[in-house]
Amino acid sequence: MNFSIKKTVPYLIAFVIFTVVSVAYFSPVLEGKKIFQNDIKHFIGMAKEVNDFRAENKTEPYWTNAAFGGMPTYSLSAKYPNNYIKQLDSLLRFLPRPADYLFLYFLSFFILLTVLKVDWKLSILGALAFGFSTYYIIILGVGHNAKAHAIAYMPLVLAGILMVLQKKYLWGFVLTTIAMALEINASHPQMTYYLLFTVLILGIIYLIDAFKEKDLATYFKGIGILVVAVTIAVGVNASSLLATKEYAKYSTRGKSELTINLDGSTKEAVNGLSKEYITQYSYGISETFNLFIPRFMGGGNYENVGLESNIYEFLKDKTDPRQAKQFSEFAPMYWGQQPIVEAPAYIGAILIFLFVLGIFLVKGKLKKWLVGVVIFSILLSWGKNFEILTNFFIDYIPLYNKFRAVSSIQVITELAIPLLGILALKEWFSNTISSENKLNALKKAFYIAGGFALIFTLFGSSLFAFEGLRDASYDQMLPGLLDAIMADRKAVFFSDSLRTLILVTLSAGILWLYLKNKLKLNTTIIALTVLILFDLITVDRRYVNNDDFEAASIIEKPFVASEIDKEILKDTSYYRVANFMVDPMNDGSTSYFHKSIGGYHAAKLGIYQELFDFQIAKNNIEVLNMLNTKYFIFEDGSQRATVQQNIQANGNAWFVNTIKVVENVNEEMMVLDSLKTKNEAVLTKNRIPNSFKTNYEIDSLATIKLISYKANELIYQVSSTKNQFAVFSEIYYKEGWNAYINTKLQPYYRVNYVLRGMEIPKGKHTITFKFEPSVIKKGTSISLVSYALLLLIPVGWFFVQKRKKDVS
Repeated sequence: MNFSIKKTVPYLIAFVIFTVVSVAYFSPVLEGKKIFQNDIKHFIGMAKEVNDFRAENKTEPYWTNAAFGGMPTYSLSAKYPNNYIKQLDSLLRFLPRPADYLFLYFLSFFILLTVLKVDWKLSILGALAFGFSTYYIIILGVGHNAKAHAIAYMPLVLAGILMVLQKKYLWGFVLTTIAMALEINASHPQMTYYLLFTVLILGIIYLIDAFKEKDLATYFKGIGILVVAVTIAVGVNASSLLATKEYAKYSTRGKSELTINLDGSTKEAVNGLSKEYITQYSYGISETFNLFIPRFMGGGNYENVGLESNIYEFLKDKTDPRQAKQFSEFAPMYWGQQPIVEAPAYIGAILIFLFVLGIFLVKGKLKKWLVGVVIFSILLSWGKNFEILTNFFIDYIPLYNKFRAVSSIQVITELAIPLLGILALKEWFSNTISSENKLNALKKAFYIAGGFALIFTLFGSSLFAFEGLRDASYDQMLPGLLDAIMADRKAVFFSDSLRTLILVTLSAGILWLYLKNKLKLNTTIIALTVLILFDLITVDRRYVNNDDFEAASIIEKPFVASEIDKEILKDTSYYRVANFMVDPMNDGSTSYFHKSIGGYHAAKLGIYQELFDFQIAKNNIEVLNMLNTKYFIFEDGSQRATVQQNIQANGNAWFVNTIKVVENVNEEMMVLDSLKTKNEAVLTKNRIPNSFKTNYEIDSLATIKLISYKANELIYQVSSTKNQFAVFSEIYYKEGWNAYINTKLQPYYRVNYVLRGMEIPKGKHTITFKFEPSVIKKGTSISLVSYALLLLIPVGWFFVQKRKKDVS
């Protein structure tokens, strides 16, 4: 018993350290405060209707009408039945947000290092170094929680895979299954996709080694176990995966039927995102050095350069001192080519130095794997700056064209570099390498890392132009301002280059002192830990700190109803609002109070995005009418918000007497330019039967009225003496929405490019639209079977192995 307790102590120490450090960094959570995250602010707006529905009905709607006219909630705020893996995730994330994600970073990387037989003290150091990588902290600051969530489980997945490859089959299987299930549950497919590349490179390295060692049977046994583990992990998440896969076909990530541009010219049908959109955030080749020198390219778009800056000195005599101070606090320092950069993706000067040291000290498969991952991910992160590789992946590698911001693939670099760096320290403190070889490796690493830092410190100001994308506007604003901005860019470049040089020199000196027996092992580890934490945290705090926290009441209810909102809300009927005071397609605030024609989501319905681009953006009032846009919010002459009621809005549903049938969606979109939506509808002929009727007699007394509204159910009362064709101001989505006339299932059609249309027989009827996605039921059944396998396979395996031992 005492032996077991003794073995447990290091892990308890690690747990306590990770908990304390996570809460200490985000210390305002102890006061009940929450971090302001812009993306989460808009998410709260988008999810308001769903959360209200869930609270009132104790069930999921899986659809919201509050954004983009209507969309599934699969990638928004959906909760799925029997999601026990989410309950496990909640247990692991027991700390207040965002300390919970930081804790997960630490814990997951610690387990990975433990699996690699790294001493627990070095594992704690490595975990802290990994978790405080600037990019990982920044995404918590801006609200990319799903991304952070998925990144946090990456090391845990790799730990399980490596255990299997180490022939620890049972526990490797269990850890891989659970970790992969948690990774998928984090719901950030792009990060999981990048993890797949990391695993594939690992698999190739191990395959080559197995071939050389003539041990392919063992290798493929491990691969077989991993395939089963991942299959079960996928099955556990079947509901969310199947729903997301189904929706992806219809989202902006899917294939568009349109083959025309906005100007009417022809284009190829796009399957996935356009190359321009995918590569919009491409890392500059020289910009890669900001992994090593934080403000190599100025840092973020806006940096606080202080009152000692050239900018402040220039402005204080030419403008109001308060304006000079404000501008210097939000100085445009970034001079790279990406549109927006919140902060540099700084990994750490010391960690990169240790990574280089690892290249010379670490031998075998792990080094090849980690160096390969770094080279691979950096080359792909260059995007349009390395087109030959990027275009190949977009054109030929499955799913690569579904994701934007190619620079994001550097997340696996930010995992591989600290991992090899810690493995380098493991070798440094071991007795398997001679002191002479260690010293030679140290010299080479110092010459390379320190050499780059020295060159940039001495000559960097003359090597680059320090010119940014938007610089022309600053000289137009005030002649001479650009010179001051560029002087400050050079100043921060020099100071951070010198900083990196000092940190590399100090860390090399610490390792040298250990080698010469001037420092003890524990002292060396503590010194390196302090130095690495100083390096990373001082950069992290520039961008995410206590100032980002606010009272929980403000964060939980980020939007306050304006007088205009209150005026609109007096109307308790069901309608839509167009808010042109903001960018409608990047706004969650309107959805918080109203059913908005806009929203805030990266994967909106593709047909709706196209409708917006071709029609709404051109202020086609007929299209706005057919969406039942009853209120417009816009700026009046005095730059204040005002509201106007649209008395021409078509309402919830209406009858049309003429239906135009066109050959394809291109024509359907173009017909909307002049369609009289109150009397006419348009659809493509491939969506209708041959007997489809295109003209209907007018019944002046016919009525259709919405009598009941829920997010996932709309009920209409109809009365007519003649057969009619009704158009509903609801977004068409065939996977789940069913239409009933007096409880009998009836067909309906996609009309006017995005809406629902339906033939209604004469008489009095009740029409019901219900969102009944079969994909959820199918996914639930698969997940239950997968959970059963997750329990039964390890238990069965354990007893089989036990029986074998007993027999032997």
